[in-house]
Amino acid sequence: MLESESPDAILLDLNFERAKTDGREGLNCLGKIMQADPDAAVVIITAHGAVSIAVEAIKAGASDFVAKPWSNERLEATVRSAAALRRSRIDARMERGRTSELALTPDTPLLGRSPAMERVRTLIARAAPTDANVLILGENGTGKEVVAREIHALSRRADHPMVSIDLGATSESLFESELFGHVKGAFTGAAGERIGRLKAADKSTLFLDEIGNLPLHLQPKLLTALEQREVVPVGANRPIPIDVRVIAATNIAPDQLSDEKRFRQDLLFRLNTIEIDLPPLRQRRDDIPVLLDHYLRLYERKYDKPERELPPAVLEPLIEHDWPGNVRALRHAAERAVIMAEDGRYRPDDFSLPRSAHAPVSSAPEDTLNLDQIERQMIERALRMHHFNISLAATELGLSRGALYRRMEKHGL
Repeated sequence: MLESESPDAILLDLNFERAKTDGREGLNCLGKIMQADPDAAVVIITAHGAVSIAVEAIKAGASDFVAKPWSNERLEATVRSAAALRRSRIDARMERGRTSELALTPDTPLLGRSPAMERVRTLIARAAPTDANVLILGENGTGKEVVAREIHALSRRADHPMVSIDLGATSESLFESELFGHVKGAFTGAAGERIGRLKAADKSTLFLDEIGNLPLHLQPKLLTALEQREVVPVGANRPIPIDVRVIAATNIAPDQLSDEKRFRQDLLFRLNTIEIDLPPLRQRRDDIPVLLDHYLRLYERKYDKPERELPPAVLEPLIEHDWPGNVRALRHAAERAVIMAEDGRYRPDDFSLPRSAHAPVSSAPEDTLNLDQIERQMIERALRMHHFNISLAATELGLSRGALYRRMEKHGL
């Protein structure tokens, strides 16, 4: 049955045959259940005189036990708790699975040996061994999540997967449920209990991406959880203790973060014990050849393409380009070049560079009626107008963040 079904809870007696009283039958069955489904929630049924066997069963993986004769209320409460525990185990495992997948993305390496990146590495080395909260500042595409993962990997919490949440992509209505979790029936659609990201990151690191986009009225709730080191799931009335190190990131400029009307200063002080400012790619051009070599080789292997030469005449304009989308844009350009290249060396057209960010953009692109070119020019204009803040640029263009990211990828920005 366990091969085809996944029960929320299993009631298991310790003795099946009349002559048996030692509980070995139930313990053997428990072992098979836990082997088939490590997340199983098993409630042991036992006689009063066999409580010691029930304790042995709990050590072997059972969730709880009920003694005979039982009250229905006690039985119901025990089964509900066991089922909730199972769902929490599954949620936590899925969360860790997602974070493990993220660790395999092409963004993983922290590349570059420019003076600016050496300063970043020094800050990482000093911050990582501590439990101090870290705030990472930088434009979109500069590698803020990569830095967060590097800090976590070098920390004392590295044995547990880092848990991430993109606050810029989390709706206000789901913020509390995502961060703090919820109990069954807490709101419409809450069919079961859910472990929040803060609890999922217990004993580990929680990465709060796009913290600057968290609405002002929700910021006190996060601050309270961090100060009291406990969370109260939506619909619950008991706090749950947490032991979490927080790394936050934002593309918002420091002067905007210092605006009380936009961001609570007491929350900012809680988050920026250590502050790391990631430079944009245009301020560390010495790293561009290293990044290009890495991503060209990576995508050559991925698409089973031959290793091609990158001539100096092609590399020079790539170094001079301002890369509005930073490392993310460079990665997409490298991927396109690997796919489009035809002979033994790369050509400028393979990278499809957009117009340089140094070039002026007219208030209205009157020199062309090509829709793709017009769209790219307007996106470039919006990005520069808002200093490459994706959220503000998307609002200016009347797009969602996701839609703007897709268009940026389309145009190699």
